[in-house]
Amino acid sequence: MLFNSYIFIFLFLPVALTGYFLLNQLKRFSTAKLFLTCMSLWFYAYFNISYLGIILSSIAFNYLCHLLLLKNSHPRAVLSGGILGNLALLFYFKYFSFLMENINGLFHLNSFVPDILLPLGISFFTFQQLGFLIDTARGSVPQQSLPDYALFVTFFPQLIAGPIVSHEEMLPQLQDSSKKRFRFDNFYMGLRLFILGLAKKVLLADTFGIAANWGFSHYETLDVLNTFLVILSYTFQIYLDFSGYCDMARGLGRMFNIELAVNFLSPYKAASVKEFWDRWHITLSRFFTRYLYIPLGGSRKGTLRTCLNTMIVFLCSGIWHGAGWTYLLWGTLHGIFSILTQIWQKIKAGLGLSRLQKKLPAWGKKLVHGISVFLTFLFILCTMTVFRADTVGHAFQMLKKLLPAGNIPHVFRVQEEIARAFQLPEFFYILKFFRLDTLPLGSCYCMFLFLAAAVILIFFSRNLIETEKRHKPRMISTVGLSVLFVWCVLSFSGVSTFLYFNF
Repeated sequence: MLFNSYIFIFLFLPVALTGYFLLNQLKRFSTAKLFLTCMSLWFYAYFNISYLGIILSSIAFNYLCHLLLLKNSHPRAVLSGGILGNLALLFYFKYFSFLMENINGLFHLNSFVPDILLPLGISFFTFQQLGFLIDTARGSVPQQSLPDYALFVTFFPQLIAGPIVSHEEMLPQLQDSSKKRFRFDNFYMGLRLFILGLAKKVLLADTFGIAANWGFSHYETLDVLNTFLVILSYTFQIYLDFSGYCDMARGLGRMFNIELAVNFLSPYKAASVKEFWDRWHITLSRFFTRYLYIPLGGSRKGTLRTCLNTMIVFLCSGIWHGAGWTYLLWGTLHGIFSILTQIWQKIKAGLGLSRLQKKLPAWGKKLVHGISVFLTFLFILCTMTVFRADTVGHAFQMLKKLLPAGNIPHVFRVQEEIARAFQLPEFFYILKFFRLDTLPLGSCYCMFLFLAAAVILIFFSRNLIETEKRHKPRMISTVGLSVLFVWCVLSFSGVSTFLYFNF
């Protein structure tokens, strides 16, 4: 079931909210938790009923490990078995076919490669439970009841594409009696977050996605301008798609009086690769920092070891995103540039450049920061090409087209298929009324509008986290949200899944 679907908005969500708060109002607290867990499992099984057995088996296995760890009976063996069991499940469904394909190619074999259907969200709920087990072994998790644990794993706003929540930020909220009463203020703020996230997804991300999908499928026909537009479209698409999902997930959580972790914080405003990862998929970075980087020694064992640990984390991040050489290369590139950023920071400090930068006037600081953001975004553009491409060769051919080696066309022209992607039916009459369609570049005005909207939203506007505390319900904002919601619902005919469902 998708957040951006009729069945979710007009059936699932009203039933889930009404049933949960009504049962709590009747003081049937345990029944309310069970009800919300069952609704979450319905949400998950709606994609494919066979997924239900996988997630239930995973929950049962990890809860048993949790109990065994608390008994202190061979804790190291139990923890090792729990980690291996989770990673084995993830490996089979996500990487086994990829491994067999590469073995066949490397040794010229013809072994059978099974077509394994990847269960949605398996990377997210597996990592969430891994963190829970490790924290249990460390003694920071008291014994939890099975209903609480099951809801912790399956709570539907964060089940499919994160955030990867930890026990200390989620379980106390599920057990807090003050959060079991319906609160209009939380519902309104949650609804606001949900609608604005829905607009990012349905109106913006999906539109950029049409251009990106066509361009990556027909990259041989693209010139330098159209290649750039396609790469830019995908870079905006994945930002708006992931940002929209995170806003919708937090909004849904807020409706249930649950505060989900912030997972996305204007990452394209980052002035370095390191800062980018402090803002993009924050809970994944937190997971790798807690359970991989720090146990490996973190930055405590010298520069060389720090660089090695950083590279291991980014390689794992690339592999986590998918079974493919493009993901591995994407993680490697981010690891290399993250290490270079750390080295550069030390060089700056050693040469006194950091002190010199602090003495610059305000406009100078803004200029340096702006240049840093621009260069970081160029790196993101290039690596997103690798992330999206079907193969490494495909990615390099796309990037090569950005360097035409003197073959720059005399006239830049946007290909019709790319421009048409932005010509939404609701804009047709506006273009006709103002006769913009008869002017030069008439077919591109909608594209310019979307690009301008994305640039303003991504680079120059406050994100929803920053505006959340300042926002107060007003009639004009409520009307605006209502119009935006209706517009989104009318656009559901072109419904699409969230990109991070694939990871």
